[in-house]
Amino acid sequence: MAEPLRVLLADDHPALRVGLRVLLDRDPGITVVGEADDGATTLSLVAAQYPDVIVLDCQLPGQEGARIAQELRARTVPARVVALSAYDDDRYLAEMAQAGAVGYLLKNEAPVQIVAAVQAAARGEMLWTDDQRARIARWQAEVAQLRESLTPREHEVLTLVADGLSNKEIAQTLCITVRTTDFHVSNILRKLGVISRVEAAVWAKEHLHDT
Repeated sequence: MAEPLRVLLADDHPALRVGLRVLLDRDPGITVVGEADDGATTLSLVAAQYPDVIVLDCQLPGQEGARIAQELRARTVPARVVALSAYDDDRYLAEMAQAGAVGYLLKNEAPVQIVAAVQAAARGEMLWTDDQRARIARWQAEVAQLRESLTPREHEVLTLVADGLSNKEIAQTLCITVRTTDFHVSNILRKLGVISRVEAAVWAKEHLHDT
């Protein structure tokens, strides 16, 4: 008789974890081997429990799900990651796909679909729908277009904005005037379609060095 599938639940909402555990434990072919409510605990439990499938929330305290999935891939963890989210968001879709997740489910999916997804993931199947793949491709193209719209100097300035430097500090670092720095920052905000340095910094951290 085959061993039950070993599943790890990573979500910061206790009620949801309890519901998922009850749902999955009803299936005799599945056993939940652990629960995590943040990124560090997730990585620790993966190393200790060797799950076959990780049901991973896209937003965990301190570390987004995509970063955790990337870390798992870097460690060559064989477990299959099924993304779970309350948000039907193109960015999350694309980032989880790029990080190696085998699919993306919404938290309001029918219970039977979640169980089926875990089973399919364990069999090595990919769960991405054609619509999700199209949305991911469109989102990635838009990000690439925005990145390519930045001049080399704007790229440098945006990197320093993301590092938390003020315009005066950026000017000193790049040996340019503060007025020129102001001009570059203004152009960057316009091109990215954001209204603040904070938003620009977040965009840079998420997209500037993506490959």
